[in-house]
Amino acid sequence: MSSVEIAPYGSWDSPITAELIAAESLRLLEIALVGETTMWIEMRPAEDGRYAIVRRSADGSLSDAIPESFSARTRVHEYGGGAYVVDDETLYLSNWEDQRLYRHEPGSEPTPITPEKEARYADGVVDGPRQRIICVREDHSAEGEPVNAVVGVPMEGCHEATVLISGNDFYASPRLSPDGSQLAWLTWNHPHMPWQSTELWVGKVEEDGAITDRRRIAGGPETSIFQPQWSPDGRLTFVSDRSNWWNLYRVNEGEIERLVAMEAEFGRPQWVFGMSTYAFASADRMICSYTEDGIWHLASLDLETLELTPYDLPYTAVANVQATAERAVFRGGSPTGPQSIVQLDLTTGETEVLRRATEVPVEEGYLSLPRPVQFPTEEGLTAHGFFYAPRNPHYEGPREVRPPLLVISHGGPTAATTGTLNLAIQYWTSRGIAVLDVNYRGSTGYGRRYRQQLDGDWGIADVEDCVRGARHLARQGNVDGGRLIIRGGSAGGYTTLRALTTRRDFAAGASYFGVSDLTALTEHTHKFESRYLDSLVGPYPEREDLYRERSPLHHADQISCPVIFLQGTEDRVVPPEQAEMMVDALREKGLPVAYVLFEGEQHGFRRAGSIERALRAELSFYGQVLGFEPAGSIEPVEIENL
Repeated sequence: MSSVEIAPYGSWDSPITAELIAAESLRLLEIALVGETTMWIEMRPAEDGRYAIVRRSADGSLSDAIPESFSARTRVHEYGGGAYVVDDETLYLSNWEDQRLYRHEPGSEPTPITPEKEARYADGVVDGPRQRIICVREDHSAEGEPVNAVVGVPMEGCHEATVLISGNDFYASPRLSPDGSQLAWLTWNHPHMPWQSTELWVGKVEEDGAITDRRRIAGGPETSIFQPQWSPDGRLTFVSDRSNWWNLYRVNEGEIERLVAMEAEFGRPQWVFGMSTYAFASADRMICSYTEDGIWHLASLDLETLELTPYDLPYTAVANVQATAERAVFRGGSPTGPQSIVQLDLTTGETEVLRRATEVPVEEGYLSLPRPVQFPTEEGLTAHGFFYAPRNPHYEGPREVRPPLLVISHGGPTAATTGTLNLAIQYWTSRGIAVLDVNYRGSTGYGRRYRQQLDGDWGIADVEDCVRGARHLARQGNVDGGRLIIRGGSAGGYTTLRALTTRRDFAAGASYFGVSDLTALTEHTHKFESRYLDSLVGPYPEREDLYRERSPLHHADQISCPVIFLQGTEDRVVPPEQAEMMVDALREKGLPVAYVLFEGEQHGFRRAGSIERALRAELSFYGQVLGFEPAGSIEPVEIENL
């Protein structure tokens, strides 16, 4: 029996290394089913973050479906998604390098079907009878704000797209009825985001391809619509939060019928295109996913009896659901298993893992299992999160000493964290650092009203929930209340910086491409989010005072602990200036500060070298600040003023 060593928290040696996380972990996205073939996208850090389309044949063999020189990724809304669509053996994809749409047939080189133009394309659907792809286009060719529209792109040749639907600020999810006679789509306008206010429209598709007889089906100022989809027998289905919860509905003989009435979410915030929480196995059977209390489930819905039957599966995160009569395929993850492409046999109920995000096994003794926590926050409300205690079979912390706590504030801020295995969290817990992953007010998965609790209070309610969660765990004796750390990326980076400028609870912080100046963000960010802060903070410039008051940059003198900033040079969502202004302010104050810049990275690091370097720098930073020596050979990050 191996002995257990008593060692300071944070100093434990772990096989979950930065190299492992960076080189071996894939992001699995955008599943498509074509007969017995399954396709998906892999974001590969080891290939400089290339998005490869993978084809799995019926015999189980895997192959890349596009050449190495192509990356299937679109920049519509900057976050992309919906980068490819399949028509039998032919692929139509957006290529990252030039953002043109390409046609790719097996055995040949991809050929462009859109001209060289400052335009981007996403969320396509095949219109076979009219030999075109109907998709969303974001046109950047003119001065001013980009113009979004639903367009038709001929499948052959290289032609300018035909505008089918335009006039609003945003469009998504153009979907053809099975007989090709009707088109459904989503639309919304500034200042709304798609999880706040969207409309579902349907139009008649004429023989010449024009869209006529347009009519609004659902949605409006206080309703969010998600994933319109036609059933095989031509009935329009969608997800709506009109009841507070994103539930399933359909249009039945001109009336809107609720398919499932549950205090659960069947939808997600549409940060990217192409998301799917449900799919039709047949005209009378749907395979759907939903989340309750932060845990995702997969179920079968009988569309005649409306009986919902959950599957008994080990997965607590389910996404990208696709189905045929024989099988369903989805991306699933569990507390002990990585995100994977999973196939479910709809006859036998048996599952098969087709691809794992990482093939490198980690002994379960090193894995900290998430414990869902609820804790009281201000005004009698409740916030949520997942707590991970330190765990390593070879180490224990000193007796009578509690571990430091790393509080993670997720991005969005309208996003959510789940309890599925995340090696980037296990990186910390296996070294002796506890983690609280917070679903603060404003997160999705707990109903519309919970999302709206952040409206007008961004930088206040989220900060309060992170602080209250950390204090809650400290009071329970789970962590050391004197060694609390907070970190986050993007909007989570803003929450981190706000916490450090308004509270004295944290001993250190880490901001990954975090917002420090709300005014600069509003004036310089991209179209999709350019009015997002109207709801989160207030209308601009009318409430410019609030923007200044809640910008960490203008309160850098209130920070009293060391901070590390990690930033990509090519970030268009939160430009480097956001981090650099903050770094300069801390330098002038004489506070310990570290700044790590990543050449060529955008909003979110995708290259293996960047992911590895960031984790090692962050660990080194915490070690120097909290006074522990990380195990292994880690080059110390430079901290000014320490």
